[in-house]
Amino acid sequence: MNQILPQAEELLLTLKQLMPTIYQQETLESLLGLFLSGKGNGVPHHCPTKSESAISRFLNYYNWSTRSVIRTIRAYILNFILSQPIQGRKPILQVILDLTTLEKVGKFPHLNNLVRVYNHKKGLHIVVMYLVIGNWRFPWSFRIYRGKGTASPSQLAQKLLNNLPSVLTKAFQIYVLGDTAFGTIKLINKIRHQNSFQALVGIPRTRKLQDGRKVSEVRTRGQQVYLNGLSIPVFLSWVWLKRDGKRVQRFIISTKQMKGKTIARWGKRRWQIEGFFKTVKHCFSLHRFGQKTLLGVYRWLILSFVSYLLSYWVYLHLGNYDNLDWFSSAQQALILLLPHILLLSLLNQLEAVRPWLNELGFDFSLMRCKI
Repeated sequence: MNQILPQAEELLLTLKQLMPTIYQQETLESLLGLFLSGKGNGVPHHCPTKSESAISRFLNYYNWSTRSVIRTIRAYILNFILSQPIQGRKPILQVILDLTTLEKVGKFPHLNNLVRVYNHKKGLHIVVMYLVIGNWRFPWSFRIYRGKGTASPSQLAQKLLNNLPSVLTKAFQIYVLGDTAFGTIKLINKIRHQNSFQALVGIPRTRKLQDGRKVSEVRTRGQQVYLNGLSIPVFLSWVWLKRDGKRVQRFIISTKQMKGKTIARWGKRRWQIEGFFKTVKHCFSLHRFGQKTLLGVYRWLILSFVSYLLSYWVYLHLGNYDNLDWFSSAQQALILLLPHILLLSLLNQLEAVRPWLNELGFDFSLMRCKI
């Protein structure tokens, strides 16, 4: 774990080197500093070290390679995962799939109707793949849902699974977790036909079995059943959740034979991604994009995920595993990784209040301390 902070520093340096000019390097640092404020209100005009127009040009128009940034981030994540010692049998890698809405109001004609209403929510709808290994978690990739007549969330999930590196599928047992949107016949077959892959996904209580019953009529947890349209057997269980003060039953199937309680325990782990969505939105400003191009939106989302990753690595570096405070981790990441951005931000704030201080008879100046 002592090597985590150097990895974070090296990742940040590598990302800077991908920028064609020093000006773009500075803008990248300023934008990451904005995300790492940890307040969830990281819109460009709140950036204290770069203008809103500079950030807009950087995201929407400047010619830096978004693909290279993505490849670099993934390479560092893989290096972190595979550098950890593995003893005994293959560990389990949880691949959690879910769709989240980055809610928006108003019109976004420049985004080609990607901001739309789906499931009674208006916004940009993205399918995210989130990796969990023990206590470690990493956002890996995402796809934007483009609406009716295009690839469904389940089909987008298939594409995300296709891009999971073979080095991971060889080193780990893969448990794919998802809600009812990812319990389709095609996706279950896709998962089951890949080596080391198992599916634990939600299904509606009205889903039919081959014998004509609904899954809600099954009374024994862990029972082997055949879903209508699926040739392979699956194993059924359920969990009880509290929703709006009421107990709600949610059904889960597993392609691997397990006890009913074990299936339920794994099924509950799907909700880990909900905590991730809450954090990356309300701490790292994922939903605060306002760019004029789809490229700008993609870049905003990617750099928000980067800020989450840097904060998480700083949290691991500090070793306070009993108390994951994302705001504190973001602030510590800003201090340790981008101290000059923090200093510039503080100086700009002081300059903003200088006239008021002068009226009160105060002034300030900076002096270099001799060490």
